[in-house]
Amino acid sequence: ALEPLSVGLAIGVASALTGYLSHPRFYCSYVECCPRAGQRLNATALKAQLDNRLFGQHLAKDVVLKAVLGFSNNPSPKKPLMLSLHGWAGTGKNFLSQILAEQVHPAGLRSKFVHLFLATLHFPHHDQVKLYKEQLQNWIRGNVSACPSSVFIFDEMDKMHPGVIDAIKPFLDYYEEVDGVSYRKAIFIFLSNAGGDLINKAAFDFWSSGKRREDIQLKDLEPLLSVGVFNNKNSGLWHSSIIDRNLIDYFVPFLPLEQRHVKMCVRAEMTARGYVVDEEIVQAVADEMTYFPKEQKIYSDKGCKTVQAKLDIHEDL
Repeated sequence: ALEPLSVGLAIGVASALTGYLSHPRFYCSYVECCPRAGQRLNATALKAQLDNRLFGQHLAKDVVLKAVLGFSNNPSPKKPLMLSLHGWAGTGKNFLSQILAEQVHPAGLRSKFVHLFLATLHFPHHDQVKLYKEQLQNWIRGNVSACPSSVFIFDEMDKMHPGVIDAIKPFLDYYEEVDGVSYRKAIFIFLSNAGGDLINKAAFDFWSSGKRREDIQLKDLEPLLSVGVFNNKNSGLWHSSIIDRNLIDYFVPFLPLEQRHVKMCVRAEMTARGYVVDEEIVQAVADEMTYFPKEQKIYSDKGCKTVQAKLDIHEDL
């Protein structure tokens, strides 16, 4: 027979061990947990990531850094954070959304609290818009219920069928709750090539007038973007109630990249691969890119999108 003292001790040890193993700090070191209420982003880490990994985008860095930190530090935001990123391919839109996702949830795009939607993959058929809208609402409702600080990224917005994205309008609006769920801690990000031509023209106009691209301000582009995207049938936001209700907090322009920025991308990729940076190779890769306008050849027409592939053929060097 077991002594009462021994039984009591065993129960006490088991209870203490169970309590320790179930403590959030221990449990969350092995299983991904939703960030605690009031947990703030690391401003220094976010700024360092943007400075070291995103090139030629002074506007996007400044706007997103201020917007995200202000949102994170607000204990009671009135609505979710809604960012719409615009610019040509290869300028850094996906890169920035990944950096942001990693700062909110360390697993980044692998996190169960970060959700990436591709228009051509998840919403391919124009005759199923109604079904997509229902599915999208159910998906967002379920995931925000599980983690209030969920991140939703919608890529290829310029290929989204008109009307689909309006399904999320109730979740972006100024409501305390919708059907018992608060969405005010969530982050929504749109990625789109729509408006890229407007941004490129504005950048070229600055260059033509002898002004530095770093002097371009958000006020020079944001009004053009909001109106241009709203009236563009290929934007995914054509006549959208989301724009009509002013629910997008910032239209973030991504400027076309110059050769000097392409070189930065090449150096960063070489460093990431563990190579010694060779400026001859950096120049060779940059020279293999194509640039526009045809006469001036200022901007890379693919940004940094093909840098990795271009560098592959120089690996033996």
